[in-house]
This record gives sequence, C-alpha cells and structure tokens, in this order.
Amino acid sequence: MYLLGVKIDNVDMNEVLKKIEVFLADGRQHHIVTPNPEIIVFAQKDKEFKKILNEADLSIPDGTGIIWASKILKGDIKEKVSGTDLMEELLKNQKSKCKNQNDPSSSPALAGHYGAGISKFKIFLLGGKNEAAEKIAKKFSNIVGFTENINEAVELINQGKPDILFVALGAPKQEKWIHYNIDKIPSVKVAIGVGGAFDFISGKIQRAPNFLRKIGLEWLWRFMLQPWRAKRIYNAVIKFPCLVIRARITH
Repeated sequence: MYLLGVKIDNVDMNEVLKKIEVFLADGRQHHIVTPNPEIIVFAQKDKEFKKILNEADLSIPDGTGIIWASKILKGDIKEKVSGTDLMEELLKNQKSKCKNQNDPSSSPALAGHYGAGISKFKIFLLGGKNEAAEKIAKKFSNIVGFTENINEAVELINQGKPDILFVALGAPKQEKWIHYNIDKIPSVKVAIGVGGAFDFISGKIQRAPNFLRKIGLEWLWRFMLQPWRAKRIYNAVIKFPCLVIRARITH
C-alpha cells in the first residue's frame, strides 16, 4: 500500500528474509528501505527522497506507527519489521557457521537456501559513530570491512567485495547515498539503510525492553536516553498521526 504517498510492502520478517535470499541469488543489485513514521514525514517535503523510497526493491514497515496508520487508512500491513531486527537476523546467520545447522536461532528462510553455505555472504558496514561499526565487526567474521567516512566508502567496499551493505547515516542521507552510489559498488547485491541500528547492535545504546517495543513506546525510551532527538520524535509521534488522521478525513 501507499502510506501518505510512500510505498510500504505488506511483509513479515520471514517473507523479507526469503526475498533477500532471492536478491542475493539473482545477480542484480537491490535497495531495501525501512520507512518509519519519521521517514514518511520527511518524505512529504522532499520529493527526491520520496521518489527514492518508492523506487526501492523492498520497503519494509519499520514502526508500530506504520501498522496503526495502515489500519486507520484501511490498509493491511500485518507486522512491524524494523531495520535493527532485520540486521540482527542477517548477522545472526553469520554465526551459524559455528553452530549446529539445525540451530533454531538461525533464520529458517536463509538456511533453507544456503544450507551449509549460509556463512558465505559477506557484509560491509558504512556509517555509525564512535566506533560502533568496528565493535560489530569484531563479533562477526563475515564482515569484510567498515568505515564511518563516506568519502572513502566506495573504495573500501570494492576492496572487500561484500554481498550485503548496511548503511547507518540516518535518513534521508543513507537512502540517497545508496541510490546514487550502488552502481559504483557492483559486488553489493543488497543495500539497506538502517539508521541507528549500529548503536543498538554494538551495545552503545541499550534498546528499549520488548514490552515497550510491543506497545509502541520505543520512542519514549529513546527520548529518555537521547533527549536531543525531541524534534525527530515530535515528527514521529505528533506530526505523523496528525497527517494520517487528516488523510483519513479527506479521503
């Protein structure tokens, strides 16, 4: 469906992982975007950004607010799939080479395709701050490189020849970087903008408890930890609902 003019695919986590299987195997390059309420608000004023989002190969529903808005606007988005959760799922499979192949913590979708060779896909990390990417890279042997510096990114990515690229530059910078640079990094088959995921996965910032995530209050946790995000949180929890309600009334 289109939510305030932004395409959102009705997919759950397992379906996303299955699509990534196909993307990794088909020889083409693919851009995955992770629209959340804040991103959709940004896209209302940035036509270039909205176009990039809508041209992506897969647009996953990143936020409880997206599910709520879908219901208000009579859509059918069934499940939140956050960029952080997706990145964790893909990284978790990198550890599977050290585990029993039947370990239930490994993704059934990816395991079904790659089997014993699941650990063969390579990952590069671009962005983040304060050595967050380096901390993640130390945990997973299939991460072939990382950098916080976008000026050296293309060269380093081409040296590592990764299959998957995670970009944590924040929206809309990360989506625009991928859009304009993906053809310069031909080994990359899947590029995903993941916002603040590096901070959470590296342990730099503690993620909200599960119960807060389930009831849609992860934003409150982030505000308590990062009060400087007040304007961005306002866009997500005040401005976005107002835009959705207005759209419901006018249509």
